[in-house]
Amino acid sequence: MAGSPGEGSVSPSASLRGTRETLSDPELESIGSDSEINGFTAERKTDKYGFLIKTEENGDRQEELSVEVLRQREGKWLDMLSNWDKWMAKRHKKIKLRCQKGIPPSLRGRAWQYLSGSRVKMDQNPNKFTELDSMAGDPKWVDIIERDLHRQFPFHEMFVARGGHGQQDLFRVLKAYTLYRPDEGYCQAQAPIAAVLLMHMPAEATFWCLVQICEKYLPGYYSEKLEAIQLDGRILFSLLRKVSPVAYKHLSKQKIDPILYMTEWFMCAFSRTLPWSSVLRVWDMFFCEGVKILFRVALILLKYTLGSSEKLKSCQGQYETMEKLRAIDPKYMQEGFLIPEIVELPITERDVEREHLIQLKKWKEEYGELQCKSPTRLHGAKAISDADPVGHKPLVHSPSIIIPANVVSGKKTKEEKEQEKQRAKEREKMEKEKKKLEKKKSKGKGDQSNGAMKEENGGEGTRENRQEPVQPLLAKVIQKDSLNVHQSSESLCSKESEDTYL
Repeated sequence: MAGSPGEGSVSPSASLRGTRETLSDPELESIGSDSEINGFTAERKTDKYGFLIKTEENGDRQEELSVEVLRQREGKWLDMLSNWDKWMAKRHKKIKLRCQKGIPPSLRGRAWQYLSGSRVKMDQNPNKFTELDSMAGDPKWVDIIERDLHRQFPFHEMFVARGGHGQQDLFRVLKAYTLYRPDEGYCQAQAPIAAVLLMHMPAEATFWCLVQICEKYLPGYYSEKLEAIQLDGRILFSLLRKVSPVAYKHLSKQKIDPILYMTEWFMCAFSRTLPWSSVLRVWDMFFCEGVKILFRVALILLKYTLGSSEKLKSCQGQYETMEKLRAIDPKYMQEGFLIPEIVELPITERDVEREHLIQLKKWKEEYGELQCKSPTRLHGAKAISDADPVGHKPLVHSPSIIIPANVVSGKKTKEEKEQEKQRAKEREKMEKEKKKLEKKKSKGKGDQSNGAMKEENGGEGTRENRQEPVQPLLAKVIQKDSLNVHQSSESLCSKESEDTYL
């Protein structure tokens, strides 16, 4: 009978000693430090993503969508977000296609919340984050988190200043998660995930989105033994045989464990590996389709880095191979090349789950049962939506002018009800007068001429033929309606809202 990890056999986690708390390998840390960005303080310039660039640099020039196309996509996404549950239930494939094309930057944060189900989670727990934020964290995790803050995207305008609002919010989110999941605590790979989310949404929304990633998309990734990431490393290596037999044979020959090169890729969702435009596009698809997107990206990078005999000429040993995987050719990571490859690679949820069952069985034979009991992994937005059928709240505007509470609630006061009744009566009178006028017009020419003769002779005519009272009556009705409108509680000139409007 196979022993558990640590009993008579060496667990793969032995090679990861120190990874969970520190990821101490310098290669895995963000480039730069506060001392290196002092040159930017005189005159800071940022690219469209918020990253600092030097004055002489122009940043990466990439093909951008025209304003017309961008506005069209924004309109389509606004329509989807305002009817999200219907779209998710009946037109999920269309959502998937639009995520593959890229979510408009102005709506990316909101779309990620809807795709991940974190918006529903936040609505179900309205005061939870505030409660966690007000609590004192475990000193062990608080100390580690504080030491990691300055390492997260130090060249981004949100995190460039020590103790700035970006680092403060990042600390709040990570500390709150350790209190929310004390059994799991803090893993350093969660910091870049939370930092990317903070670039697109407030702290509370970031917290719930992080919860969904850790519980639904990547369950067990950040647990103490890192068993889930080790299993996915085995799954990746098995899928590589199908995608690139040459790369698979080379890595097998060199006896390079997948955990050595794929840990940061998967645990940080490629946020510290790819160019930023590629990161955002990968995350758009990841939130929609799930972990298979991470597998596809990894398989593509391995295929184009080690997938031919010519490329392997410079990789004669383990060291050379690892160096090549740490310095992948940038052209394979560019948005224009990588995204079409991801979309076309035929790796499905079924492939991932089939390999998961195979590798899980082998794991149990070697090491016994998994020590970390993680929840079932859900493959993307559709699976999460089906598992939690609670609907999203419809999108609403946030007006700068505050309307009285009775108007917001839709309840009408007694005065408003009486005014409506009066208006209805006046309308009925107007309709009756109009009918009388129509009857007069339909009468014969003889009656009209007689009425005209009577007017010339000074006669008053019959009561039915007199038209003078009609106009004053209409004028009175119009005046009453206008007065009622301007005196209603909804008017900006009313006493209740006058101060706010001014």
